Amino acid sequence: MPLHLIVDPDGPDAPYEQLRAQIAEQARGGELPTGYKLPTVRGLAGELGLAANTVAKAYRALEGDGVIETRGRNGTFVAAAGDAAVREASEAAQSYARRARRLGLDRDAALATVNDALRAVYG
Repeated sequence: MPLHLIVDPDGPDAPYEQLRAQIAEQARGGELPTGYKLPTVRGLAGELGLAANTVAKAYRALEGDGVIETRGRNGTFVAAAGDAAVREASEAAQSYARRARRLGLDRDAALATVNDALRAVYG
């Protein structure tokens, strides 16, 4: 099984956040391939000695981020993370463009603002 999770109950992050971060990292890094079936909430909770609500909270956050998808009774699977990331970035860019236009920025000023923000984040 490619899923490797370690939860430190004394760690600085809540257990659900540790799960969310590790599963997201493994999915985005390719360790968990698209379509990989994750354990059930109860199954994973039992394996890790956590409450089912803790795992369910992590799964909900991951689903909200587009990292995993639930297919009804068929289970929970790793989604095509690249597609979800591109889709979310596109939605954010469209939202920014509409806001910049409402603020009265022309195209060049809006692009300059984005470039400044990207330089600040990416270096």
